[in-house]
Amino acid sequence: MSFELPQILENESLILYPLKTEDFEDLYQVASDPAVWAQHPNKDRWKKEVFQNFFKGALESGGAFKIIEKSTNRTIGSTRFYDYSPDTKSILIGYTYYSVDCWGQGFNPAVKAMMLDYIFQYVDKVYLHVGATNFRSQVAVGRLGAEKVDEQEVTYFGEAPKLNFIYLIRKEKWNH
Repeated sequence: MSFELPQILENESLILYPLKTEDFEDLYQVASDPAVWAQHPNKDRWKKEVFQNFFKGALESGGAFKIIEKSTNRTIGSTRFYDYSPDTKSILIGYTYYSVDCWGQGFNPAVKAMMLDYIFQYVDKVYLHVGATNFRSQVAVGRLGAEKVDEQEVTYFGEAPKLNFIYLIRKEKWNH
């Protein structure tokens, strides 16, 4: 990427730290619950060997974060920036997952707001890949103001291609 990723992103309740190798066990604790992946195109990421591949891809992306809830100092999930394009002034945000007990608690919009506020200093468009059967995430990105703009077969790191919907948030429409 041709811009500097932040060392941390932080608000009153959450901290996003760049992902490190030693974060595997904390994140696997979250990811080992099959319910986390129930609507995801790759439903078996709860299996340790499958999650190891996913985690390797996260590290290699250079844009992954672990998400910490400040009040408990607990790892509650992960997200990342990826596929930055200087030509189109765009980037993707995704590969986001949370502990089931965090669903519906406002963590995802807070995390995405921090990420979008930061990244819109450098890009004009943010895309999000959402699995065609991941209805929970489709609703969540819609609430952020993202618009569905396409459908595409997406090959996740070391996994088979799956149908995804492509959503877009434009800088000029982001009003956080």
